[in-house]
Amino acid sequence: MALIFAGTQVLQLAVARHNFGLHPRKNEEENIMFIQKFSMFVFAVTVAISCRGEVPTLDVLGEVGELRPGLLEGYLHGKPVLNSAAFLPAPPSAGSALETADLAANKAVLKLQATPRWDLAARDAELTFPEAASTFQCAVGRVISEADTPVLNRLIRRSLADFGLASYPAKQAYQRPRPFLMNEQPICTPDEREMLVGDGSYPSGHSAVGWGWALVLSQVFPERAELILARGREFVYSREVCNVHWQSDTLAGMTVGAAAFARLQNDALYLATMAAAQAEAEKFSPVAPSADACALEARAIALKAP
Repeated sequence: MALIFAGTQVLQLAVARHNFGLHPRKNEEENIMFIQKFSMFVFAVTVAISCRGEVPTLDVLGEVGELRPGLLEGYLHGKPVLNSAAFLPAPPSAGSALETADLAANKAVLKLQATPRWDLAARDAELTFPEAASTFQCAVGRVISEADTPVLNRLIRRSLADFGLASYPAKQAYQRPRPFLMNEQPICTPDEREMLVGDGSYPSGHSAVGWGWALVLSQVFPERAELILARGREFVYSREVCNVHWQSDTLAGMTVGAAAFARLQNDALYLATMAAAQAEAEKFSPVAPSADACALEARAIALKAP
């Protein structure tokens, strides 16, 4: 403010000298020097003001703590967890039309057991890295890895916790039993059965993650948004195919993922990482995913419950 005030005083002096004839033509050389000095002063003030407004550079690939081995802290770590119980409706009540729809959808999807779609559901259940990084690579059209796309890889690794943890307030509030406990049918990830028994079914945490990732990747690659969002929906559907979630669980999970994604738009480090990921995508030539693997994925996705 002092610089601006001083500049104003100099400007007023210049105007006064001009208006009241205090700088006759014989002193024209002096006037030119005055203008030059004043111009330099204005430039200095402008630089000073612009420097004060600079945002410190954020280290988008800096060291990050872990919530457990391999699971990075999210961008929203240390902030209040998004309370999904506050905005989600309760799960369908017994005998309701919504529960009837859930039961019918589950009965139909069980027919996809022992098919390529069942196998894809098992792969979609994997949220550990580096394996999880390949989930959307066919939709994105490039390999996503720490080596090939370090910023993008960090973006989806860190946001995993933000999307997944947002589902837990509602999970804990409702403790809805999972489908396999009622239909006594297998699940696509049998090693996780014991853990899933005690983990509420509503909403689906995997669905929150998968849909959240689809939104993040659509932000990085808007030209492929339709393909990415379609793959995100199939990721969500995989939880029904796997027989670990009801249809209403997965839809609620998508809502949670979208809500967490909205909250991320106000986080400075997330936005800086997003900008860096977009720049990374434009700067470097993509490494194409396996054409054979993408063809197999497409055939699996084409299989639908009758």
